[in-house]
Amino acid sequence: MTADPRSLTATFTVQMTPDAPVPGAADRFTLTKTWAGEVEGTSRGTMLTAGDPESGSAGYVAIELFEGTLGGRAGTLALQQLGTMADGRPALRYVIVPGSGTAELADATGTLEIGEIHDDGRHEVRLTLG
Repeated sequence: MTADPRSLTATFTVQMTPDAPVPGAADRFTLTKTWAGEVEGTSRGTMLTAGDPESGSAGYVAIELFEGTLGGRAGTLALQQLGTMADGRPALRYVIVPGSGTAELADATGTLEIGEIHDDGRHEVRLTLG
């Protein structure tokens, strides 16, 4: 990747399957995402959640392995998410895990922002590579 940040737009849909809960701590989910646009491919991972989202206070962490293309460059990389919600106000940090890329994505770094989430479950995203 170049040193200059590049911005890619894409969408993803996600399927989440509940796994066995972690006793006294969190709920666990397996996730599969299908990416389209300037980011194309599939990612699979695990999410842990805790808190009470119905009251507006909760959090989650997730790691997923992406396989596909970013702006036409092929390979794999890992994505890491840290999301919280306090008093109904969400905060999200979503990054490419440094050193996780392979092939043409070997030196990929960057952040991902989620924009609009549509009624059909499609998420609009912007990935800024740097």
